[in-house]
Amino acid sequence: MPINITTKAALNIYNLVWFLAIPALRLNQRLAEGFRQRTLQHNILSKADLWIQAASAGESYLAWTLLKKLKPNKPVRVIVTSNTSQGLEILERAIADITPNERGVSACSAYFPFDKPTIMEAAVKTIRPRVMVLLESEMWPGLLAALKKNQCITLLLNGRITAKSLSRYLIWPSFWRMIGPDKILGISESDAKRFAAIFAGENVDVMPNMKFDNIDKSDYVLDTNNPVGNIIRPGTPFLVLGSTRQEEEPLVEKIILNIRHRRPETVIGLFPRHMHRIKHWKEALDRIAIPWILRSQIENQIYGGTLILWDTFGELFSAYKLSKGAFVGGSLAPLGGQNFLEVLTCGVIPVIGPSWENFAWVGREIVEQGLVHVAADWKEVADLLVESLEKSLPLEKVRESALTYVKDRQGGTAQSCRLVEELLNDSMFK
Repeated sequence: MPINITTKAALNIYNLVWFLAIPALRLNQRLAEGFRQRTLQHNILSKADLWIQAASAGESYLAWTLLKKLKPNKPVRVIVTSNTSQGLEILERAIADITPNERGVSACSAYFPFDKPTIMEAAVKTIRPRVMVLLESEMWPGLLAALKKNQCITLLLNGRITAKSLSRYLIWPSFWRMIGPDKILGISESDAKRFAAIFAGENVDVMPNMKFDNIDKSDYVLDTNNPVGNIIRPGTPFLVLGSTRQEEEPLVEKIILNIRHRRPETVIGLFPRHMHRIKHWKEALDRIAIPWILRSQIENQIYGGTLILWDTFGELFSAYKLSKGAFVGGSLAPLGGQNFLEVLTCGVIPVIGPSWENFAWVGREIVEQGLVHVAADWKEVADLLVESLEKSLPLEKVRESALTYVKDRQGGTAQSCRLVEELLNDSMFK
């Protein structure tokens, strides 16, 4: 369907907004890196059969999985782009992982261009993709219009959209229908229904979340040589407060005080999400009269009743594996939560606060099956952690249940690859 005059007028206004905004964007520290690539002043884009756009780190890992599993009938050139330096770094590691590739997949990476329609049209004309894959929620008007104009098949895979985002799209749904993707696969019935409210229902379907495919069975095996085991005595009542965030620190203080009062022999491992908060915690623990020691200062096994303030990197996963219970932060304040699946892979049922929207893709069933405990407030977090000290399930039983939960929800990558392969093969015969 050709783009109508109203849509063209809107895109012209959108182009003007970008024209005025781009000079200021150069001052943004995050966008300044790769700025010449983003504006195509330094155009490193090259022709590719498949273009995969991964907004940031999370989507870049999904792109990595796609690249590893893709099995086209003919050699395929792929370009993968990201908006962030972290995402681009992951994509570069992914390309190194698949090259040389016996499946005939060759790939290169670049920063995602700014969505100014004239820039995007130049980008699409340079790349000339047969198939475009957008991951999760990457619907940029300039890109979509350029792809539509150049008759590229566009897929939105692992799609997710919130009710808040939906309300913005529904301000002008006909605009989005005019330039929208040819096929959308949402990660849940709810996401699919929201996409269908914007686009034609026949173009929208449901798929398993690809993120489940990135959880490997080997993740569920305990380390035989755990470095934290050198400092935690066998049988010690050990709790972990992991990835705590600044906004919830006053509540975490209350959790620590509550546990210390009820179970003074407990060893608590406190892992701030950001290392610069260590200074704050030193002062806070002194203020509430909790004795503490820095992880970096421990040379021998510690005694019960110690709070360890973890000031070293890379040991959170190891600590989870030796804990009797664990709280995962970013969830007591409205921050969306941190990755609680890591705790499950260690055979420990995680405790989280009420805010876990960032991981809603895991499914409410994980709570209903008792594999995650969601607390209403800090007091319930403390109650659940103390309870875990008194009656925790066997590690192997928890790991087995977690693995079954994940396995039943895998397959999204295979489904996505089949669809991309079919479309690439069809386009190559045209």
